[in-house]
Amino acid sequence: MGIRSITLCALLAVLFAVMYSCIEPFSPPEVNSDENYLVIDGFLNVGNDTSKIELRHSQNVNQNKAPIIETGAKLTVEQETGEKYEFIESGGGLYSLPPRQYNMAGKYRLRVKTKDGQEYLSEYVTVSVTPVIDSLTYKLDAGQNAMVFYVNTHDAQGKTQFYRWKFEETWEYRSAYGTYLEVINEQVVTRTQDINRCWANKNSGSILLGSTVKLTSDVIKNLPLNIVPVSTNKLYIKYSILVKQYGLSRPAFEYWTSLSKTTQGTGSLFDPQPSQVTGNIYNTTDSKKLAFGYFSASTQETKRITITPNLGTYPRCFAPDTLPIVCPPRSSDCATKTPQLLLSYYGMRSDSVLTAPASCADCRTEGGTTNRPSFW
Repeated sequence: MGIRSITLCALLAVLFAVMYSCIEPFSPPEVNSDENYLVIDGFLNVGNDTSKIELRHSQNVNQNKAPIIETGAKLTVEQETGEKYEFIESGGGLYSLPPRQYNMAGKYRLRVKTKDGQEYLSEYVTVSVTPVIDSLTYKLDAGQNAMVFYVNTHDAQGKTQFYRWKFEETWEYRSAYGTYLEVINEQVVTRTQDINRCWANKNSGSILLGSTVKLTSDVIKNLPLNIVPVSTNKLYIKYSILVKQYGLSRPAFEYWTSLSKTTQGTGSLFDPQPSQVTGNIYNTTDSKKLAFGYFSASTQETKRITITPNLGTYPRCFAPDTLPIVCPPRSSDCATKTPQLLLSYYGMRSDSVLTAPASCADCRTEGGTTNRPSFW
């Protein structure tokens, strides 16, 4: 094996360890105080897609409640030559900027003004042009009993060298039983909505990074991005993954690398001090008020792969109950009164029905939706 191959394998092994040691959504180092520092999560998309930035607050590591979102803020991207582009608040702490033409040779910074009068400003950053994703591949790892998905990309000009990825998973699944009847106005009728077939979605939580800076060419080959255990049943019917790729500057790569290290510890999740990973954004009105995040500007490249490996097991549940359609005298133990879902008619005269709890017959109870994705 050549030196270049050994170096690449070592690099991918390190990145692979980093990627799968953190399964929580991106969060900055939470501090052992009650200070709520502003978290600025997002980037300027200078390509053909909308730029999105989320504002929320850090919290004490001992708090279990959801982070506080920052509403009513004013976000502006400023070009070094004076042009300004204002984000629109879209709810839930999310701010959006529609796609437009940008000067790819320009420098940009982000200015955030919160409703309490605080102002945050990033450093000026240059634009990173992201190379296309060459391919997405997958392979069943028998040792882990899991499907591993890989990404391949390269920059023929050798200008990128630092990469980051995100992905969105979508998979189809079924409930253990199908429910074809329902009660409307105390009458058993045919169910019109199929609640046996669902689709679920999940965004990547790990910080996924790659670098070719120590290699002889700017090539990422078979970098593992996601492991899907067969036991999850995501692979039983149909599975799709959309990969998003971003070129990074060296400072941005170093920031995300430092942040990934704070989320892979086996003791406290947030051992390093906040000042180590605060990024390139600072408070202009009060230097003691930290801001977490790294503002960058880049294009985004995406690629999707969909597979039907039929790996896993069909869902199992309790055996169905049998109930009469008409309630016996002085009893509510019948089809029109039961809280369970009705599966189908039962008996030679169809005077009874099979029933099961929602957890066995309504796929939505597992968090999915019956809305078929447009790409399915």
